[in-house]
Amino acid sequence: MADLTNQLRVRFVTPERTLFEREAASVELPSKTGYFEVLYGHAPLVAELGAGDVIVHGSANTESGAASSALPAGDLRYNVSWGFVEVLGDRVTILASDALKPEEIDVKRAQEQLARGNKQWSEAGESADAYAEALRVISEAEAKLASASEKH
Repeated sequence: MADLTNQLRVRFVTPERTLFEREAASVELPSKTGYFEVLYGHAPLVAELGAGDVIVHGSANTESGAASSALPAGDLRYNVSWGFVEVLGDRVTILASDALKPEEIDVKRAQEQLARGNKQWSEAGESADAYAEALRVISEAEAKLASASEKH
């Protein structure tokens, strides 16, 4: 039977818990190669998530206070560091290593992480693996800081 609502069923899971499972109009996701948006009827895919914000648009049943004031009512934003997403025509399953609302981000800790990443970068020498790890740490910290700055 066809879904006449043209809504995606979105499930967002971390190792600790299922954050939510609800319908939404669209989902913006940070892949390793850049952001992309999923709408109802999207072609099936599996993608690796990078550091950035997952934004669920038009989410029904928004918890009071769950949406950041910088987002329209019914939208949810979570910062993730890494994970995977499975997209099917009518549903999106997000498996993230961690997920924080912008107001949950510890800005001081993210700034320390950024400083640590910059130090790793400067000390990487000839090691491609050391540069890759430093870049991962820097990207995560910058994404957290950007997300935290958009909470107001």
